[in-house]
Amino acid sequence: MVNTSSVLRELHEPIVVAAFSGWSDAGAAASDALDHLAETYHAEQVFAVDPDDFYDFQVTRPVVTREAGEPRFTWPTTEVMVCRIGGRDVILIAGPEPSYRWDGFCRLITELVGSAKPKLAVVLGALLADVLHNRPLPSAVTSHHPALQREHGLISSNYEGPTGITGILSHRLEVAGVPVASAWVSVPHYVASAPNPKATLTLLKHVEDISGLKLDMADLPELARAWERSANEVAESDPAISEYVAALAEEQDEAELPEASGDAIAAEFERYLRRREG
Repeated sequence: MVNTSSVLRELHEPIVVAAFSGWSDAGAAASDALDHLAETYHAEQVFAVDPDDFYDFQVTRPVVTREAGEPRFTWPTTEVMVCRIGGRDVILIAGPEPSYRWDGFCRLITELVGSAKPKLAVVLGALLADVLHNRPLPSAVTSHHPALQREHGLISSNYEGPTGITGILSHRLEVAGVPVASAWVSVPHYVASAPNPKATLTLLKHVEDISGLKLDMADLPELARAWERSANEVAESDPAISEYVAALAEEQDEAELPEASGDAIAAEFERYLRRREG
């Protein structure tokens, strides 16, 4: 069994990247970004959360597979993984948003990664919004940390309202003294099904910018172009969607919208919540 504490203490000023599937993962953009990093850089698991403590299996069900006719069950969990990217140690945190005991969950994760004294944590999220598939997807990086604000020109988020596990974990890491940046991307709600490689690529580029890492994007750029072509076909084949896209493009052109800020992302988030509650 891996000695989690020993492995993490041996890392030198690692960078943490975290994302959770579920509520804050429109189009699976954030969780796919974590999967891309884990697969590309052969991340090794050093810890897995006990699912009995944090998950409702009627909401996030275990998966059964067969090996030589025998059932094998994979339980939902959050993994803490370690890899090397460009000579830097990186801790990856990925899993479904937990069902129970969020504060205890975030304290557990914070205590684990805190033993490695990370230099930076980047928490990823994606939300459904009134945005166009055939333009750069609006995105933003925010931080409450003064040094990150100065170095990268970031602003604090002033969002108030319902939050997800990303918000709680970010706060716990900040309280523990870890510099945290939150990167969010808006996903067109009319083509919201996963995967969305264009949104995933947007998030990974933010990880590059804020961390200084040079990431291997593999085939994501081509997949993003293919996704956009497919979304074009969907829009062209459905008169209602085509009309909506044209109206949204006209509205944005008239407003001459600047690149999305933290306030803009928060506003989109509030609209997203209203749609869910309506």
